[in-house]
Amino acid sequence: MSSVPASAFLALALILFCIGLYGALTKRNTVIVLISIELMLNAVNINLVTFSKYGLTPSITGQIFALFAICVAAAEAAVGLAILISLYNNRKTVNIDEMNKLKN
Repeated sequence: MSSVPASAFLALALILFCIGLYGALTKRNTVIVLISIELMLNAVNINLVTFSKYGLTPSITGQIFALFAICVAAAEAAVGLAILISLYNNRKTVNIDEMNKLKN
């Protein structure tokens, strides 16, 4: 049985993180920005699990940290979407450029 090398996982995490960073910095739709942040968090989780398995001292700590990161990502998505729904109800847009004015 052949094992996938750690470099493949790290390359995948790098690609996901770069896609997420590009989306977070260039897109104007807040839903796309939240999805991009989730991609970046998933790339971090892949790194945590990879170093947990292929590190100098393989242990389960990286997987536990990844589990905590998944919980934080779920909470971030729930709060972010709640804020977006509230802003959409008040402003009728999800464009980032139009959400910088908090006072009307």
